[in-house]
Amino acid sequence: MTTEQNPTIKLNDGRAIPAIGFGTFQIPDDGSTYNAVKEALELGYRHIDTAVAYFNEDEVGRAIKDSGIPRDEIWVTSKLWIQDYGEEPAAKAIDRSLEKLGLDYIDLYLVHQPYGDVPGAWRAMEAAQKAGKLKSIGVSNMTPKLWQQFVPQFETIPAVNQVEFNPYTQQRPLRELLAKQDVKVEAWAPLGQGNQALFNEPVIQQLAQKYHKDAGQIILRFENQEGVIVFPKSVHAARIKSNREIFDFELTAAEMDQLRALDTGKARHDPEAPGVAERLLGAFDVHADD
Repeated sequence: MTTEQNPTIKLNDGRAIPAIGFGTFQIPDDGSTYNAVKEALELGYRHIDTAVAYFNEDEVGRAIKDSGIPRDEIWVTSKLWIQDYGEEPAAKAIDRSLEKLGLDYIDLYLVHQPYGDVPGAWRAMEAAQKAGKLKSIGVSNMTPKLWQQFVPQFETIPAVNQVEFNPYTQQRPLRELLAKQDVKVEAWAPLGQGNQALFNEPVIQQLAQKYHKDAGQIILRFENQEGVIVFPKSVHAARIKSNREIFDFELTAAEMDQLRALDTGKARHDPEAPGVAERLLGAFDVHADD
């Protein structure tokens, strides 16, 4: 069911995910995450995206609890970090995430980075899904090559692949591949991580004027009409509010084509680059406080 306020997108496992969510990457665990998530929920968001490696699951969970909104009305996503890949470590990590979030189940849980014992991690996620701890399961940062490397080993097809996506990075070959199994794309960096060149594109500025919207709203609306799940991040109440106000207008087919033409075919992050796995492992130690 879709409402004007909270449209949803149907996943290949039959569940309906809110089309727009609130991202928490790089929001510190010093009360900032708690305040931002609480604000987002008050403004009508019902989809919160976090991860073990964001180090803020505890504040996300507290904000959800204190919001007073029934648990089944909020979609929560978290992600498994590379340190915990393999069947046994992943099973423990899922329980730890549930504990930190203070939840009985997580709506969507993702393999955060496609390196190492991904099949082992996936088996643990499938088991947790059967046990009711995870409702939907998916992957993140998988290029077509990495998808072909790992997903044929999975019993369950992922519901989503969360990747870098915005008008400059439209992931066409990947989307063609995913469409065959009705796997939905989720966009991280849906606003190009605040890329001013993107915001200042003449076509985006013209459409913003035409529809009395800001550049960010035009970009998010484009992505929504492409069937991509988005979760822009902000700690500013006005921006948190405006990012959701994209369902009261519709871009025409010709305008969609103009925005598709901005695709460079390139991404800032290359998951296949040599040394990425090692660099990421070195950057985030999710067991530092154990």
